Amino acid sequence: MTLTSVLIANRGEIAVRIARAAADHGLRSVAVYSDADATALHTRIAHEAYRLPGTAPADTYMNIPAIVETALRAQVDALHPGYGFLAENAEFAAAVTEAGLTWIGPPADVIETLGNKVKARDIAVSVNAPLAPGSDGPVEHWEDAHAFAQEHGLPIAIKAAYGGGGRGLKVVHELTDVEDAFAAAGRESRAAFGRDECFVEKFLVKPRHVEAQILADTHGNTVVVGLRDCSLQRRNQKLLEEAPAPFLTSDQENMIRRASVAICEAVGYVGAGTVEFLVASDGMISFLEVNTRLQVEHPVTEMTTGVDLVGEQFRIADGLPLSFVDEVREGSLPQNGHAIEFRLNAEDVAAGYVPCPGTVTRFEAPTGPGIRVDSGVTTGSTVPGAYDSMMAKLIVHGSTRAQAIRRARQAFRELVIEGVASVAPFHQAVLEHPDFVDDFAVHTTWIEQDFAGDFERSQIYADHSTDQPLTRFGIELDGKRVELGLPAQLLAQMAASTHPGDGTRESGDTSAGGTDSENTVTSPYAGNFVTWKITDGEKVQKGQTIAVIEAMKMESNIVAPAAGTVECEAFSAGDQVSAGATIARIV
Repeated sequence: MTLTSVLIANRGEIAVRIARAAADHGLRSVAVYSDADATALHTRIAHEAYRLPGTAPADTYMNIPAIVETALRAQVDALHPGYGFLAENAEFAAAVTEAGLTWIGPPADVIETLGNKVKARDIAVSVNAPLAPGSDGPVEHWEDAHAFAQEHGLPIAIKAAYGGGGRGLKVVHELTDVEDAFAAAGRESRAAFGRDECFVEKFLVKPRHVEAQILADTHGNTVVVGLRDCSLQRRNQKLLEEAPAPFLTSDQENMIRRASVAICEAVGYVGAGTVEFLVASDGMISFLEVNTRLQVEHPVTEMTTGVDLVGEQFRIADGLPLSFVDEVREGSLPQNGHAIEFRLNAEDVAAGYVPCPGTVTRFEAPTGPGIRVDSGVTTGSTVPGAYDSMMAKLIVHGSTRAQAIRRARQAFRELVIEGVASVAPFHQAVLEHPDFVDDFAVHTTWIEQDFAGDFERSQIYADHSTDQPLTRFGIELDGKRVELGLPAQLLAQMAASTHPGDGTRESGDTSAGGTDSENTVTSPYAGNFVTWKITDGEKVQKGQTIAVIEAMKMESNIVAPAAGTVECEAFSAGDQVSAGATIARIV
């Protein structure tokens, strides 16, 4: 079998990354896109692009029948799921295979086994991988999680059995918070992965997050390509990653490598995957999970080993052995220098990392030695509120960690992102903080617990995208996206005559972050209303949670600005809420 074409069942920077890798390997690439992504960069980078009608993930990038039908219509050989969405969905992998297409990833039964964190934990036990105490299978009710916490002590982690990437993971420090956390973990997992079963595990205080990049072919080769540290997280979402994982002992490295290979070999793993561990401050190592897909942070491993991980995925799917097996020494590849990846999310750091969808009016990436930028946006791109907040990734390589940090500082001085807020100020502050630069005292809750960075609120520029020269016009022919070059004057006339609504529900003051009084409860960003945490007319205390909203797959609590009686606006679960919309008033 020789692959000649691939459909990319994803969006954003990873779809761009895969399309470029496909071009490197002589493969025809086919993109899919939602209505919100009609002009997205990945639709232009791929050789072809097909529309998935709608905007909601369930109707588009998580619509298994629509994606498989599109792949067949586009006459591709294979399908690459990227990460997120359906990348770890066993049903999707099976549907792709049953349609006669090559699935670029591990077999469906392996995804099913390792995607269930309870089963993955059992496998880890069977190969003597290090582990923290956990529940014996999923727990059906929040009371069961409460009982586990009473037996083993706090804090505990409530984890969706089919979750991943921080979605469906809630850390509980107080017994009174168990019920809400259990419900929230299930909601997030159901929205992101379609399943809401949860289990409970003892949460290690201030651990590091270390992971092993695995590649396994069909010729019996299972290799740890390298180790990464991903400890800098907020809301259990990674913000910064680096390779190789620094400040580990040789015994710790060997234990992680051995356990990673053993777990993967125990299930007959094939393809790229990541085995994740927590490393406590006392040196204890505990298996966390296996992600049966490519990781967001894969570029740091590529930069330090010279291995094209997406290219190796294509080779494995084509039945070929790994290209570098002869270079492997003692279970891992030699490392070359140090690399750090910075996720460039559309989030306002000063407002608590709230998502900031909108239009990128200016995007200028840094250049220079050791600099790589994987981006899903350009100047004029829209960052939709329906999807993840990540716009791009800045990856910096140096001969040493110190040089990589110096190059990263310069890169952020050159980086320009306007029109939406970004987390760039956070990264710049981290690059000057001794906990990160000197003694590596960071851990998975360092941002929330220890980081004292004080940021000015990011400047949000007006959207002037319609003022920019328009030279290309996308149209659809039988669901397939094509682009025509049209005269600038005609395009300007078309833009001037088009005034689409934003489709959001507004209530009260709609200026971003605005309020009409200090007792008005407003939404900090545009999103979906999830649930009320109080009833209309209830008396509340200052700081008490009033409601929960969700955007870019993450939930946020809306709290009372003062004590008093709540007067609720007429919002229900699923309603869209605009930035600055009045949720309630305190009287």
